[in-house]
Amino acid sequence: MPQLSNRLNRLAPSATLAMSQKSSEMKAQGIDVINLSVGEPDFNTPDHIKEAAKKAIEDNWSKYSPVPGYPELRKAIVEKLKNENGLSYNINEILVSNGAKQSVCNTIMALVNDGDEVIIPAPYWVSYPQMAKLAGGEPVFIQATFEQNFKITPEQLEAAITPKTKMLILCSPSNPTGSVYSQEELNALAEVIKRHDDVFVLADEIYEHINYVGKHASIAKCPGMKERSIIVNGVSKAYAMTGWRIGYIAAPEWIVKGCNKLQGQYTSGPCSVSQKAAETAYVASQMCVEDMRKAFERRRDLIVKLAKDIPGLEVNVPQGAFYLFPKCSSFYGKSDGSRVINDSNDLAMYLLETGHVATVGGDAFGDPDCFRMSYATSDDNIIEAMRRIKVTLAKLK
Repeated sequence: MPQLSNRLNRLAPSATLAMSQKSSEMKAQGIDVINLSVGEPDFNTPDHIKEAAKKAIEDNWSKYSPVPGYPELRKAIVEKLKNENGLSYNINEILVSNGAKQSVCNTIMALVNDGDEVIIPAPYWVSYPQMAKLAGGEPVFIQATFEQNFKITPEQLEAAITPKTKMLILCSPSNPTGSVYSQEELNALAEVIKRHDDVFVLADEIYEHINYVGKHASIAKCPGMKERSIIVNGVSKAYAMTGWRIGYIAAPEWIVKGCNKLQGQYTSGPCSVSQKAAETAYVASQMCVEDMRKAFERRRDLIVKLAKDIPGLEVNVPQGAFYLFPKCSSFYGKSDGSRVINDSNDLAMYLLETGHVATVGGDAFGDPDCFRMSYATSDDNIIEAMRRIKVTLAKLK
């Protein structure tokens, strides 16, 4: 009997993509499903960025690109980090990849050895533990509860670090919770990291610009942390460019060289036209980013208000990103007479099949008491989805 590799058998499929696929299948059958399962802005890529891509095609930017990305794009990223984040890098400390997802995976594969421990605060983005396993590492979870606004404390971090610890993965603003670490909170976590040699921080900052509480804070800005930090970012969320597949790391040059060696063997450089579009995204006016941020903030306020009106849900107020992660465990053990809700996956499937709203159970994110909804969709969709969820959950007794 043919067998897949042990490496693959260690991995779980992406729950968010699986739910999105099931929702698409139901839509294809003519069922009116509102999809709140995928973290993708519903805006179109801004026109000036699309024009830059058209010009790149006309100007024949159609050859293989350098493995780490075009120097012009890396220079634009260096300037962005300097102007927006107060961080000083050179272009040899920047590597552009096929989306921030590859940037995360590159970093983990380049630094983690078999048996190394990777600390991952839970709730977490579904792919972090799987990537750690792919590299032969051991995910170590720190539970950041609803009551602590889904943020870990320095004491929890200290308790989780062992001689085997290689990396902490920190996502702020967070997927799936929308929580945002302040500079003071990051400083406190950095003090813990600095007490332990050879522990690195992978700072996933892809939601940097979708922030409702002020200026973004980066752990790389903490004293003594730039050499211990790998910043991951990209154009997908801020510029509504998910399909263009451009992400990057900013890190010490020796780490960038390692990731470059890895990337050179399995994808080479990212799409040439996408890179020219991303360059324009960074160097042109940032008004489009602020316009989309304001729209997401309005939607955040709308979905929080409507969710708080649903009996049985406990709702916090996300400070960034475009996700709501309400506590739903009060429904466990309840039934509509024909099916029993045992966990968040049951609840998500019930909302999809009965209410025709696609969400994702919290088990996939490391918090079985909650479920995730993306509000990166229209106000009308949010209003109707929450109406359906309220009606559907009211059937559970």
